[in-house]
Amino acid sequence: MNSPARSCRACGTALHHSFADLGLSPVSNAFVEQDKAAEGEMFYPLHAMVCDHCWLVQLADATRAELHFHANYVYFSSFSSSWLAHARAYVEQMTARLGLNGASRVMEIASNDGYLLQYFQQAGIPCLGIEPSGNTAAAARARGIDTRELFFNRATASTLAAEGEQVDLLLGNNVLAHVPDLNDFVGAMPAVMKPEAVVTLEFPHLLRLIADQQFDTIYHEHYSYLSLLALMPVFARAGLRVFDIEHLPTHGGSLRVHACLQTASHPTTAQVEACLALEQEAGLARLDTYAGFGERMRATRRALQRFLIDAKDEGKTIAAYGAAAKGNTLLNYCGIGADIIDYVVDSNPAKQGRLLPGSRIPVRAPEAVYETQPDYLLILPWNIKEELMSQMAGIRGWGGQFLLANPHIHVVA
Repeated sequence: MNSPARSCRACGTALHHSFADLGLSPVSNAFVEQDKAAEGEMFYPLHAMVCDHCWLVQLADATRAELHFHANYVYFSSFSSSWLAHARAYVEQMTARLGLNGASRVMEIASNDGYLLQYFQQAGIPCLGIEPSGNTAAAARARGIDTRELFFNRATASTLAAEGEQVDLLLGNNVLAHVPDLNDFVGAMPAVMKPEAVVTLEFPHLLRLIADQQFDTIYHEHYSYLSLLALMPVFARAGLRVFDIEHLPTHGGSLRVHACLQTASHPTTAQVEACLALEQEAGLARLDTYAGFGERMRATRRALQRFLIDAKDEGKTIAAYGAAAKGNTLLNYCGIGADIIDYVVDSNPAKQGRLLPGSRIPVRAPEAVYETQPDYLLILPWNIKEELMSQMAGIRGWGGQFLLANPHIHVVA
């Protein structure tokens, strides 16, 4: 854990301003085995603060990365069909944009189970995955995707460079927020880049987190909550230049940053200044923007608690879909356990048969919904709600209704 004298993990300035304090919470993906249900769990502070110098929003206390990314990591990217479609579209776009072919080289940081690199491989473009979690790395290798099991930083990037790894495209989807040391991570990138190489990084946009009250995306795996405003000096310190920005619908609203070496020839598009202007207009460089978020978060908690307790008092049965990290943040922050929600279903077999961390709600296969026919099905990963509601449309046959909790309580018949 960090010492009480907390400082910004990007610029080193002392942190004084709270953004969202969710109290104590277990690690979001630390699922509990049934035979260990009688044992205790570790709870850690979950408190996001904002730096008043560089505007990076970050957890005040950082848990060790090894607590999250290990041989029993339960998040496999390939279980979401919409995410696979997103990955395929990205590969097609970047292949055309950069003219990638069999003589090119692609490296993905946090490549998970090979969900994205499989499409480069199918196109005959050589690629390498960097993945610290043993079981997802093994799943990628089972697909035939060359994968190195390590954390990406200056030390490991130097080793890769010494082995001759120089790439045309370096990418990382939803990894930047998971990095304890931003400067070490971004600063490692030039070591493996060819002179005209492109880096693309996708991450949930802080602007959308604030506007849409996405407090359930705050969990221990996410050390930082990112804006372009906060990242520009991080890239500059690393000798990188942001030259293009894309706004994406994924994860409730994300940015895809395109960067290159300062000396590369890629022209800077108008999208970069437009994004910075949008963030300034939204108040991301003003403390008052961050100060009011906590009370809105608490109001959502009270509303969800009231709805669920009233439903239970009326004799309604409630299940949930999606044993996702954001769902675990929501349930633990709101104090919702197995006395309110009977079970949660998830298509990932690695999660089934276990208990959610903290709330101890059992995880079952999706078929359980049709066996028990609950009155309400709470959709926890709201970022793929359309996909999940389409998959579970059969609940309407017995009058079942979908329930969404973010940013407001919403029933979908």
